[in-house]
Amino acid sequence: MRTLIEILAGLAILANAVIYGTDVFGAIVQRPAVAAVDDRTLTQLLGHVHRIADRRFAAISIAGLITAIATAALAAATGHWVSTAAGALATLALIIFIGIYTRVSKPVNRALTAAAVADRVPDDARQLQARWDSVIDGRVALQTIALAALCVALAAA
Repeated sequence: MRTLIEILAGLAILANAVIYGTDVFGAIVQRPAVAAVDDRTLTQLLGHVHRIADRRFAAISIAGLITAIATAALAAATGHWVSTAAGALATLALIIFIGIYTRVSKPVNRALTAAAVADRVPDDARQLQARWDSVIDGRVALQTIALAALCVALAAA
């Protein structure tokens, strides 16, 4: 069972690392770069990025959450208590992350995507981006916690 816990934790790390890396890029590269462009460029670029990313990353994010849950559950079932606690912490961080994404980021993504596809610039393009930016550091922090906890779960298995 130890090997299965390690495999699940490893898969959870890989899936969540994709989201983590993307959000880190968004926080330290995309945010200042987008601040330097006009509203039309912001809308077109981010609208189409979100159109593609939201479709492709959904499965990766769900897989990361499911494998984190499975890691914690299997660790608990086999008495690996450190891995259980770490997997549970990762799961909690990911659930909070998904809540923030769903309530704040996703509505912004949808609005910018719709505007980009319609080839229009919303009057509130900067406000939309500011709302998205307002949670990116928190999203990175939650992914950092999840990844660190999953590494502990893997190491302690």
